[in-house]
Amino acid sequence: MYENSKSVLMLKSEAFSGRIVKMIRYLNDNSDRVLSPLYNQILRSGTSIAANIGEAQYAQSRADFITKLHIAAKEANETRKWLKNLLEGNAITIEQYKSMDNDCNEILSILVSSLKTSKRNAQIVINS
Repeated sequence: MYENSKSVLMLKSEAFSGRIVKMIRYLNDNSDRVLSPLYNQILRSGTSIAANIGEAQYAQSRADFITKLHIAAKEANETRKWLKNLLEGNAITIEQYKSMDNDCNEILSILVSSLKTSKRNAQIVINS
């Protein structure tokens, strides 16, 4: 499963993780502390996407690879929900929300496509 060069998915998820960290640092310094539990949640889910994609690159089997990508997809979906909560709580602007949500959706789309391909390839191997 390991590839020497970083995939587009890995690069995008790492960049997104960095954006999440910067956003939370900014919010912790400049926003309502009442929302800090929410900041911690999105920090965890938003950075977990890249972590699980990285884990998938070193998967022990095809099933392990698929499981790690599923976890990354769940974390991306959770991150989208936390972003929506930040918008509704007026912690971020609509422009900030759209930018972050677009990046998260792009990663999620790639993950879904990768999962479909991996599952299809696993079926081909099983049926061979």
